[in-house]
Amino acid sequence: MQTFLSDGVEIAFLDEGQGHPVLLIHGFASNVATNWVDPGWVKFLTDAGYRAIAFDNRGHGQSAKLHAIEDYGAPLMAEDARRLLDHLKITAADVIGYSMGARISAFLALAHPERVRSLVFGGLGYNMVRGMAGTGPVARALEAATIEEGTNPTARTFPTIAEQTGSDLKALAACIRSSRAPITAEDVAHIACPVLVAVGEKDVIGGSPEALAELIPGARALTIPGRDHMKAVGDRALKAAVLEFLAGRA
Repeated sequence: MQTFLSDGVEIAFLDEGQGHPVLLIHGFASNVATNWVDPGWVKFLTDAGYRAIAFDNRGHGQSAKLHAIEDYGAPLMAEDARRLLDHLKITAADVIGYSMGARISAFLALAHPERVRSLVFGGLGYNMVRGMAGTGPVARALEAATIEEGTNPTARTFPTIAEQTGSDLKALAACIRSSRAPITAEDVAHIACPVLVAVGEKDVIGGSPEALAELIPGARALTIPGRDHMKAVGDRALKAAVLEFLAGRA
């Protein structure tokens, strides 16, 4: 992992392979290793002739751990992605975002359409435009002295995952408490690049991939058979679909 400064915030990133650049943006409470290296994405893309670039979002992995709510939010985190492209002198990249990373990818494409050649929204379908709900219990579980203090069973899974990945729980709580700028159906209708929306069949977090794809001109939808939110990211069917999508995009 290398590092660079994004408006003063240290961001850790990985840059491997040659060919067309593919920028990978991970999900909440995850990191480059968990989201992209361990499930085989980096090797898969580099073996296919692409340049794989992945970074730890602020508050995650090896990047700076910030504890103020105003230091987060998808629009601000999308600027970290844009500055990484600037740092690497990359004019435009294909972008794959998973879960929170898909939301960040959408803001990147809306703010800087010339920097995004294509988009893959993984693990986030129609719920992208429905907005985030229930973040309070997750934040409280992350801030609790022990995992058992979190009363919401679903919320308790996040500190468990965070501790498995060695995350800073206070930073994650600030991240999820950050103001969530809305993305509307009208917003995503302005995304002009090729888009693939891929969500697991058993994913109860992401929402319908077809419903989101219908809002984006020319977008394609993929339901990943038999997979939930956590297991879909490394699925072979998803990788095959992404490779086909990248080969066929304009």
